[in-house]
Amino acid sequence: MKKYFYDMIPINYSIDEDRKESLIHKYPPPTFETESATFILEEAEKGATVSTYVLVNDFELRRTRTDKKFLKLSFSNPSGNIPAKMWDNDGEIEQYIPLLESTGVFHIRGQVDEFNGFKSVTVYDLAPSKEAINPALLLATTNQDIHQLSEELFAYLLELDEPYQAVSFRLLDLFWDSFSTSPAAKGMHHHYLGGLLKHTVGLMRFCRYITKIEDNPFQAVMRLIHQVEKQYKVEIWEALKSDETNHRFVWKDTIDHLYSMLHGMSEYKYDSIDYSALMTSILFHDIGKLAEYNYAGRKDDFFTYLYPSAPFEETRQVQSGISMDSLGVMVGHIPYGVLILNKIINDHEIHLSMEKIHLISHCILCHHGLPEWGSAVRKPQTIEGYIIHIVDYLDSRYENTEADNQR
Repeated sequence: MKKYFYDMIPINYSIDEDRKESLIHKYPPPTFETESATFILEEAEKGATVSTYVLVNDFELRRTRTDKKFLKLSFSNPSGNIPAKMWDNDGEIEQYIPLLESTGVFHIRGQVDEFNGFKSVTVYDLAPSKEAINPALLLATTNQDIHQLSEELFAYLLELDEPYQAVSFRLLDLFWDSFSTSPAAKGMHHHYLGGLLKHTVGLMRFCRYITKIEDNPFQAVMRLIHQVEKQYKVEIWEALKSDETNHRFVWKDTIDHLYSMLHGMSEYKYDSIDYSALMTSILFHDIGKLAEYNYAGRKDDFFTYLYPSAPFEETRQVQSGISMDSLGVMVGHIPYGVLILNKIINDHEIHLSMEKIHLISHCILCHHGLPEWGSAVRKPQTIEGYIIHIVDYLDSRYENTEADNQR
């Protein structure tokens, strides 16, 4: 049996073979056109020459303390994100801004730099690609079995009571192609094609462990925190044994927060957990990222479903590497999740009680946990609200612990 989260959480589900084939036919897993990266930053030596094609994620004109201009850049290729900078040595760096605003694929020449253990590229030359290159081939993709992730998601949704199951599959009817392809972030976690599907299934694994596999949800959360403590000690010990001076501690500053959330969750220890509502909330919690993030090959189906009578202006943002969408960032993925939930319920006349609609909406709105982290409410006000934040918090950090888990 496969396991998740340091071999702690069993991945155990069942699905009727005929039903599985029917769902795979209706919601076919994506096939990513990929190619190997010709340049992999983490494998390059400091001082190495760089000459490669990249996608532009973001760029920003900045100034040093001595008022020297430079471009802060973020590129991507199939190996992932590539941080970079370009100095204004000739006084004409601003000439590149219109190109960066209107073009997605560039050829860069430069050199690998390293500071405090973090590698980047100093760019000497930046030129729009003269060749017809499919930008989708320059995006990183998940190396997980996308068919297995899809099958696992379907199995979990089939466990749900009605009308939660109907709400969930209506969402897939509308956005399966976008949902199964989309990244879940642009840099912190699951920042690759297929990342949103993987992240959503990851939360569901945690949720089932807490609510179904273990006998007591509070004991389950305590065991998860204990595992985090063990892994943090491993990180510290490995750093102490190493001669390197800079280390990335994934679990630093997480334990106190998790215990704080456990204390908040304990205020609702006599409340029963609505498993179907919680799992539906997980499906919807990051669905707004279909609008919040822009990338090569993304569809605008999320916008056109929410606002069918609103045309786009002629000048739309260039699709390139993973970046914030100029429209989506104005609302954000958390409010979008509630907007899409309510529209699906209303459009399909799904009979869900006022209380349950608010329960799912609350879970979506509070899944970041704290206002300073983007939560739309001051703190969770239900046991389901605490659980969705805890599992989102754990999964997003676990993603960055091991190379095998990163994609």
